Amino acid sequence: MITQPDHVPERLALLPASAVDTFLTEELLRGERVHGGIDLAKVVEELPEDDARWWVEPIRSLVEDAMFEFREDRTRADAWLAPRLHATLRLTRREAADKRLWNHLALAVAPDYVAWRHLREPTARNPEPRIAAERFRGPADRQCFSRLWWAAELFRNGPDYGPVEIACGNQDLIHTVLRLDLIDHRPTAQALVRLLERGTVTTGREINGLSAAINAAGATLIYDVLAPDEPRNPARLREWIDEAASAPPVGRHELPEGPDEDPVPEESVDALTAYFTELFETAPIRGRKNGD
Repeated sequence: MITQPDHVPERLALLPASAVDTFLTEELLRGERVHGGIDLAKVVEELPEDDARWWVEPIRSLVEDAMFEFREDRTRADAWLAPRLHATLRLTRREAADKRLWNHLALAVAPDYVAWRHLREPTARNPEPRIAAERFRGPADRQCFSRLWWAAELFRNGPDYGPVEIACGNQDLIHTVLRLDLIDHRPTAQALVRLLERGTVTTGREINGLSAAINAAGATLIYDVLAPDEPRNPARLREWIDEAASAPPVGRHELPEGPDEDPVPEESVDALTAYFTELFETAPIRGRKNGD
């Protein structure tokens, strides 16, 4: 397995898409060797030096701990890392939507983690182990680090990251649901987590079928009416971000706390959980027999 680059920057920066392919070498995508890092540092756009959020060391520490702790089961690292990455890298959604930041994190700061987490094992059809390029510079639901940050942002319940652990413990959920616009409706996200908790949906086929049904129903039913949410207070998020410089490192054994925002109204989660359960019972699930 590859190791970290010889030169790891001290601070995060923005790596434009036009410069990415130079560093996505065949050796890197095969998980054999990473670039040195010096040349990459010449093509980035620096972020403000007076912002403590851009220090790399806390993120490097997290990914190294994840690689050690979950060396026997790499997929389990997602549920552990997602809330801790979100609480460490305190971003606005506008900042998190900038792919250049994630390009830099994946290629300059922690390409070894991307390789460790996403190197595919050889198969009869694909005999060479390989990392999909989208894990370094792909869309938000596929890129190694952005998918975890956005999953934590969309599934947290105010400051509570407990639902994030549950959601990220199911690969099918985060692969499928992060593509849905409806997931930005907080009661929808919490109702999906509740269905997972209860064991109502478990398999990838069930999650895909339910997600399709929820998306289709959302075209004719306004979930905001069925399950209203409290308006978000941007000042609380801003305060949380401003506290980044003085915040201690996130705990390794206890979940951190997110922004001090109001949780989702319980009655809205109950209403959508009941509605989604009914949808699931009639949703076409591939492989499910009539009456199951």
